[in-house]
Amino acid sequence: MTIHPTARIHPSAVIEDGATIGAGCDIGPFSLIGPEVTLHDRVVVKSHAVVTGWTEVGEDGVIFPFATVGEIPQDLKFKGEHTRLVIGKRVRIREAATLNTGTEGGGGVTRLGDDVLVMTGAHVGHDAQIGDRVILVNHVAIAGHVVIGDDVIVGGLSGVHQFVRIGQGAIIGALTMVTNDVIPFGLVQAPRGELDGLNLVGLKRRGIERSEITAMRAAYQMLAQGEGTFMDRARRLADETDSDYVREMTAFILSESDRSFLTPK
Repeated sequence: MTIHPTARIHPSAVIEDGATIGAGCDIGPFSLIGPEVTLHDRVVVKSHAVVTGWTEVGEDGVIFPFATVGEIPQDLKFKGEHTRLVIGKRVRIREAATLNTGTEGGGGVTRLGDDVLVMTGAHVGHDAQIGDRVILVNHVAIAGHVVIGDDVIVGGLSGVHQFVRIGQGAIIGALTMVTNDVIPFGLVQAPRGELDGLNLVGLKRRGIERSEITAMRAAYQMLAQGEGTFMDRARRLADETDSDYVREMTAFILSESDRSFLTPK
């Protein structure tokens, strides 16, 4: 067990042998830190939180009361293999959220990027890959093997099916079940997850140039109404566009996936 001398640990907290606690960490009352946990500098673990498993938490993270971070996967195929959970810097994990380690069949690592917000009661399943600056709103359920790009927002009480990919900059409305891949910058809403345009508000907030937004809107219309299949339209767009954002959209569509796509209405 390695505990930096500047770390503050409440007397009622349990730090198991083997844990690594970095400089300036603050471990609250009645919390548990498991033997294979690494907390980097200035991580705060509040009262009654559990951080266990082979788990790494990046600098300046905050784990709120009753969160459970690093428990084994909710997968009946899991047989106790040694798998990981890796959490980036400045991640906030709110009350009663649950994050699981990976499985051998899914690559062995569940990963969250930097500046992620996991809100109250949300769940991140085994082998999920979550990008930077993602927001998972209250009681979101992210199933195993899901891939979420940077700057995505998933609205409250929504669920994302196993193996689904959500491209960067997309937004998922509340109370939505997402069963197929979502294109980058897409807007998804309705109970069964319909692609209903682009996340224009998010694009404007990020300061994307008007010319790029115009190019993406034209690309979306072509994907919705052009000739041929959805994949045919994406291939034509990839050949014709000068926009980096449209290229990202088409590259995502044309890459390998285990799911089909939500397509424009």
